Amino acid sequence: MFDFLLTPAQKELREEVRRFVKEDVPRQLILDMDAEKVQYPREYVQAAAARNLLGLRFAREYGGRGLDWVAEVAALEEAGVLGTSLACLYSLPSIVGEAIHVFGTEEQKQKFLKPTLAGKLFCAEGLTEPRGGSDFFGATTVARREGDHYVLKGQKRFVVGAEGADYFLIYARTDENAPPHKGISAFLVERGPGVKVEYLYGLMGTRGGGAGRVVFDGCRVPADGLLGEENGAAAIFYRMMIPERLTSAAGALGMARAALEVAARYSGRRKAFGRVIKDFQAVGFKVADSITLLDAARGLVYATARAVDGGVPAAQARRLVSEAKKFATEAAWQIVNHAMQVMGGIGYTNVYPVERLLRDTRLIMIWTGTSEVMNLIIQHEYYRELAGRTGGRDVEYDAGEAMREEEKVFE
Repeated sequence: MFDFLLTPAQKELREEVRRFVKEDVPRQLILDMDAEKVQYPREYVQAAAARNLLGLRFAREYGGRGLDWVAEVAALEEAGVLGTSLACLYSLPSIVGEAIHVFGTEEQKQKFLKPTLAGKLFCAEGLTEPRGGSDFFGATTVARREGDHYVLKGQKRFVVGAEGADYFLIYARTDENAPPHKGISAFLVERGPGVKVEYLYGLMGTRGGGAGRVVFDGCRVPADGLLGEENGAAAIFYRMMIPERLTSAAGALGMARAALEVAARYSGRRKAFGRVIKDFQAVGFKVADSITLLDAARGLVYATARAVDGGVPAAQARRLVSEAKKFATEAAWQIVNHAMQVMGGIGYTNVYPVERLLRDTRLIMIWTGTSEVMNLIIQHEYYRELAGRTGGRDVEYDAGEAMREEEKVFE
């Protein structure tokens, strides 16, 4: 951990989360979730709420602590050592809560946000549909206004937390004649008639987090369930890039760190050819590569958190959170693979948790935007930033024949 990046108060928060992770999360819960004996660990979320550890960034009047993103990232890194499911469930009140806190009415904050942070309501977010994952604005779920209600029809899948959720943040098309990004609205949909939750996925990893399909068939949502403006959900979606991707990046740090520590300790005890294997360059260099990747990822994630806290322009924030999510999740995948290679055959068994962490980390390069989508955003925002950049030295002309404009042929 880069202690120098944290204030004394942030360090104390980190220790609080470490105590929660150590004292309130039974080993058997993790094993039962991975074996799918537990479909949704309600008590885990309630335990975090009891310690006032949910939605740390939100105002105290709603149950948060009024902290910043750097503090929340420090907390999420600690939750990340538990694996993807528990880290994600820990972050869901922060993700869904962001939309309510920024775009919701006071009534919505009192009805949904406050009890969520108190561990009395459980939430989930529906983004992906069967016909499209990355194509968010191609959503086909429809909400039709009928008097003082909206009637929803459609479905969302791969919804983490669906099994235990009391309500969902759902995006649906409210104007089928408008351009895709101008015809979608966001809703807070309570579980009830017309809402069917199906827990049906055989996941490679990230098990026990209640991931499922949510089907809306004539579900009636009161008009006051509309979040923000009708047809204005694009603004919510773009804002949500920050919590969705920054929480994934922070959790990845914890998973990577956990695998690295297990493998490094093993390498200091396991002997081959009469020596502990950490003394062999082939092993030591994998550990060194992992340390470097983790430190680089941590530096980018915390710098991004600080940038968001500092109020960087929205376009720059989107680029930074996309970089942080892409780099931290891919680094975690590499680090867990290095850990398994260091440990050899025993790392491929459930004698150690590395095989579970490997199954878990494979998903985080896909959800909340694939690495390929992150690349699209990163390069798009960079080119736009470059086009508007002024001042500074134009290094294009620091070449011997730079004035030969006739050689600079672009078409």
